[in-house]
Amino acid sequence: MRIIHWQQARILLGFLVLGLSIASPAHAEKADQDKPVILEAEKVSVNDVKQIYDLNGQVLLIKGSIIVTGEDGHITVDPQGYEFVDVIGNPNEVASFRQRREGPADEFMQGRGAQVTYDAKTEFLTITGDASLKRLLNMQMLDQLKGWKIEYDDVKQYYRVIPPKDAKPEDLPLARAILSPRRKATLEK
Repeated sequence: MRIIHWQQARILLGFLVLGLSIASPAHAEKADQDKPVILEAEKVSVNDVKQIYDLNGQVLLIKGSIIVTGEDGHITVDPQGYEFVDVIGNPNEVASFRQRREGPADEFMQGRGAQVTYDAKTEFLTITGDASLKRLLNMQMLDQLKGWKIEYDDVKQYYRVIPPKDAKPEDLPLARAILSPRRKATLEK
């Protein structure tokens, strides 16, 4: 068994981030910005003045091609109309995020974890707690990331896997990535 030191893991993660930052130029579905938000839950609390929505029990949020699920959720809408979504799962079911991407008809970003946060204004997704994120084309996995925390910036086309703060070198590997060759992925589109 090969042991990788923390510094080596950082270097490997740096290469991973660099490699992923030159991913395909597809972005989040721009039409999602103009779609209404559909909320479903066992309990919904609405503060229309402050534009704050709290959801409890079997949360489902749909906005265009964006689908977020979980057990409890909190949504804040800023004055420009952009949503900040924070959804958590429970021990039996994780929180999830799925969004169609601009470009190829069937390309999606799909993630799961204990907590999902999404900022519609910056198009920044964070998945925490046994997190996974996949890029799918025609339901075939192109890229997959796993780790404790995953950040995805759709505007900059940038992924980052972050280990827990209390991680020890013997806990490695703390991040895992499966990446499709960019040439093949580009040719299939």
